[in-house]
Amino acid sequence: MKRRPLLLAVACGVAGVSTGQAGAAGARERVVYPLHDPARIPSWRYLEDVLKLAIQRSGANYELVESRQAMVQGRAMRELAEGRGDPDLAWTMTSPEREAELLPVRVPVDRGLIGCRVAFVRPGDLDRWTQVRTLADLAPLAAGQGHDWPDTEILRANGLKVQTSSRYETLFEMLRLGRIDYFPRSVIEVDDEAATSMARGLVIEPQVLLRYPAAAYLFVRPNRPQLAQDLERGLEAALADGSFQRLFQRHYGDLIARHRLNQRRVLTLRNPLLPPATPLNRPALWLVLGG
Repeated sequence: MKRRPLLLAVACGVAGVSTGQAGAAGARERVVYPLHDPARIPSWRYLEDVLKLAIQRSGANYELVESRQAMVQGRAMRELAEGRGDPDLAWTMTSPEREAELLPVRVPVDRGLIGCRVAFVRPGDLDRWTQVRTLADLAPLAAGQGHDWPDTEILRANGLKVQTSSRYETLFEMLRLGRIDYFPRSVIEVDDEAATSMARGLVIEPQVLLRYPAAAYLFVRPNRPQLAQDLERGLEAALADGSFQRLFQRHYGDLIARHRLNQRRVLTLRNPLLPPATPLNRPALWLVLGG
């Protein structure tokens, strides 16, 4: 597939960047990011916009280009770590392993929204969920998850029962058949799933929100440290002037309102998989819910 340029370089006169810094960059450098996934257009467009914003605010001299081939996340991360193939960067949830192998830009591009989980349930069980107000209330119920998903370990670490499957589609059937009681999903992906035949006969539970600290970062291949520094500088500048927050609200404000995240009962889970360097002590980086 032909590469598609996304963004031409920002001129060296961007505010806050000296002419010498921009001049040192020389000609435009290409930055290759993974080929757009047609099944996840809304989140892909948001992440493309985050990249544009980071480069604009950094004043660096880059051109963003899609990779020549589509690839699953695992392959993209391997190619980044090994310094081969097309991608110079990718975006994914952080983990100690990924932070050891790659260069993380520790500004959560999703403001922690990936850690907000709502559940598919059976319609006949909705009344039961009105009584779920604490993790102890939830503990007797069985969640469904993939056998190798990080969420499985997170739920179990918080004393919750989990039944697993090696096939994602099977979890919907397990819920319909009563083998599990709920199927927690990221609020970012649940609407797309609800519109498919997999979710036939199931509903999104409207009152409870499971939330654990999680961060999706931009990860850069190890041999491009200047790119990682430039992206971090650009995102920090966008945070400081409010443009990052406005971009997030433009893409996800309707989603947050539609699922009433500010009105739900929040059950907070600890995340034992979170790397120690996660900037949890910086409230400006994270989505605030409630009220």
